[in-house]
Amino acid sequence: MTQNAEPLEGTPLIAPSSTDHPLYDQVVEACRSVYDPEIPVNIYDLGLVYTIDINPQNEVRVIMSLTAPGCPVAGEMPGWVADAIEPLPGVKHVDVELTWEPQWGMDMMSDEARLELGFM
Repeated sequence: MTQNAEPLEGTPLIAPSSTDHPLYDQVVEACRSVYDPEIPVNIYDLGLVYTIDINPQNEVRVIMSLTAPGCPVAGEMPGWVADAIEPLPGVKHVDVELTWEPQWGMDMMSDEARLELGFM
């Protein structure tokens, strides 16, 4: 497991997710098991997960953000995400990176998250 609690420097490396990879849905469900401790919604439906990239060797790279740069769990959240993904059968390596670009906004939440928080 590699985790990088420091924001990426320069231009964000946000690319499309590997939605066609056989492990993709399992990785999404693993991300849905991780919650922001201040908001009762999982990080995936909050829109904090920007990219899930899975290469042919089953190495997973997650690029994510937090609700705010001063989030008290900024140093821990990448590890929580990696710990949720690593046990999945077939996953060889997990790298979780934080980025602040684009900045997270409430418009990134799923309809389920908006409903859960009473915004719909």
